[in-house]
Amino acid sequence: MNSRKALLIQAAIICFALPLISQTPADSSLLSVDRVFGSMEFRQQSTRGIHWLKGGDAYITSEPSLKNTGQDDLVRIEAGSQKRTAFLPADKLIPSGQSNPINIEQFTLSPDESKVLIMTNSSRVWRSNTKGDFWVYDLTTQKLSRLGTQFQSSSLMFAKFSNDNRYVAYVHNFNIYIENFSDGTVKQLTFDGTGDIINGTFDWVYEEEFGCRDGFRWNSTGGHIAFWQLDASSIGTFYMINNTDSIYSKVLPIQYPKVGQPPSSCKVGIINTSDKKISWIPVPGDAVENYIPRMQWINDNTLLIQQINRRQNNLKFYTYSLVTGKLAKVYEEAEDTWVEISYPDVSSDSWEMEDLIITEKGQSVLKMSETNGWRHLIRINLTTGQVTDLTPGNYDVARYYIANDKFAYFSASPLNSTQRYLYRVSLAGKGDTTRITPAGVSGLNRYNISPGGQYSIYRHSSVNDVPEVSLVSLPDHKTIKVLVDNAAYKKKISKLQWPVTEFFKITTVDGVEMDGRITKPINFDPLKKYPVLFDVYGEPAGQEATDNWPDLWTIMLAQQGYIVIAMDNRGTPCLKGSNWRKCIYRKTGVINTRDQAMATREILKWNFVDSSRIAVWGWSGGGSMTLNLLFRYPEIYQTGMAVAAVSDQLTYDNIYTERYMGLPAENEAAYIECSAKNFATGLRGNLLIVHGTGDDNVHYQNAELLINELIKHNKSFTMMAYPNRSHGIYEGKNTRRHLYTLLTSYLNEHCPAGGRME
Repeated sequence: MNSRKALLIQAAIICFALPLISQTPADSSLLSVDRVFGSMEFRQQSTRGIHWLKGGDAYITSEPSLKNTGQDDLVRIEAGSQKRTAFLPADKLIPSGQSNPINIEQFTLSPDESKVLIMTNSSRVWRSNTKGDFWVYDLTTQKLSRLGTQFQSSSLMFAKFSNDNRYVAYVHNFNIYIENFSDGTVKQLTFDGTGDIINGTFDWVYEEEFGCRDGFRWNSTGGHIAFWQLDASSIGTFYMINNTDSIYSKVLPIQYPKVGQPPSSCKVGIINTSDKKISWIPVPGDAVENYIPRMQWINDNTLLIQQINRRQNNLKFYTYSLVTGKLAKVYEEAEDTWVEISYPDVSSDSWEMEDLIITEKGQSVLKMSETNGWRHLIRINLTTGQVTDLTPGNYDVARYYIANDKFAYFSASPLNSTQRYLYRVSLAGKGDTTRITPAGVSGLNRYNISPGGQYSIYRHSSVNDVPEVSLVSLPDHKTIKVLVDNAAYKKKISKLQWPVTEFFKITTVDGVEMDGRITKPINFDPLKKYPVLFDVYGEPAGQEATDNWPDLWTIMLAQQGYIVIAMDNRGTPCLKGSNWRKCIYRKTGVINTRDQAMATREILKWNFVDSSRIAVWGWSGGGSMTLNLLFRYPEIYQTGMAVAAVSDQLTYDNIYTERYMGLPAENEAAYIECSAKNFATGLRGNLLIVHGTGDDNVHYQNAELLINELIKHNKSFTMMAYPNRSHGIYEGKNTRRHLYTLLTSYLNEHCPAGGRME
């Protein structure tokens, strides 16, 4: 009770101080938490989604209705000429008996582009809003109709047309249905979906770690649907508690396979949509000890299945013939560490799984592979299994885009891992590459390339360039139109005192050269000594020291007099070769933490760094890194702020953790060595623990396990719990503003800002 009371008193003191610290400064050239998080003052323009039409010469996007309906019109825009024509006005989307049009949250077109499928009234499932209502507007008959009218509102998932435009298939309550668009007849195709048996969608961990959401695929003629079925009946249930919405607490169960626990079993079936018969594909291997993270039709009769073992170090490709019923292994890839499925990179903003690009009229597919020490783009012949390396050389491919008959586009940066550029490579396999992003352009350059590769939506930013979005032609990269220039945002930014952000390289005592990004205080004086806040992540899912537009909280801290530094250690997805990324296998929390600490030791030698004011903060994996640095290297770091941290690796999900750590039954000692809570006795400085009690990703359990260790060793700390907030800690009015006021307040108190003369 006494320990708990002390924590509550500390929290109360912090909350009491918040209004004083969060006041907007009188000087309008300076930022505050209120200006950054409490107002819309510095809101950037958002880009509206686009849908490329089949030929790639035009696209559909949404714009505010010219008739003041309060909703958006869909407009067709010719890419080259920018000629605009009405495609679907909002006033056509008013249901019978209503006065307002439906809100377009997402839309797709039927294969013949004669019908528009609209998702609205959506609700969240795990990370994304994947449940909702679906409406179809027929451009030919000009009729609007809702799908699944016999089902409750906002309960359909992943609706999509068959290629013959006759049917729409969707998931409802873990079962797959098809609906005849013309007469509204609904046919149920699976009947065993319960929540334990999952048809056509996925469990929590498949979505989180493989990006799997939509779990079924039409073949090209519409006669068959391939689908995933998961059996989650043996998955353990983790219970979260909601204490605030009622005078009695509510239990929130979630199926969550912890590390070391078996995952859902998975199998793949093909449904004959005429007679509803299901053929189960005899994929070899135990259905629990193997994952099936990807599946796609290569042609109307051939299905390509990717299977990876539970250790995730052996990937196999199988083709299945609908005609012969035969399964054939066509490719295999094995590593001593792990084989990547989704290849996280800063050039991609998507969490979705993507199909492999099919080339040579269905004879081959493209994928990335790093079995030769670098991540290369390869072509796999699905008949012979022959592999052709399209990008030979000592550099990494970050991601690849669309291909036409002759070329494929990919993102890379052979000489500077902090940046990304677009390249083009011949499919002939000669390794000839051409840089497409213009010479002299730096920063992060992202692309959404049209079918055929003639045009692209181009997103550019750097530490000196406010994000802009343009439509460009390819391969000449000429700007056709600037779609988002952020002019109002630039004008606001121009009135602020803006600090300098630079890049550096630093070599540790272990001979590891790391990239770093440093934002220096305004009016920086190299003769003074400044406090440093290290912004860390340090795990395989993210890279921090990249050449992109800085967040305004970092700018605010630099205005206050802090140096803010981000560095990328080994184990992060930098473009520095496979060994850089994978040397942390079974050492996550050890090697990456040491790299950060040893790099910090070198930084402490800089004349303008105050070694008595060194702070670190991070979120999720960065929170884990913060704990490890504070506990393992207390002589370096005096203050740490850990948000949503994994304190014990045995509490996180099996797919992510086992990928990088192996199975705990085979190496339990590694899990003990890599978990921050086991080193809590090393805490000497100031620690702030922040966690949402409704975090379904990194469970609040992590905070309580850590707190128990700190109490056991009589360590003082400060803690803030956000009731019912998820991993992102954003739900509820004023949450983000409160969180960053708390972080700023804690930093100001324990690591005071400003330069000091020696």
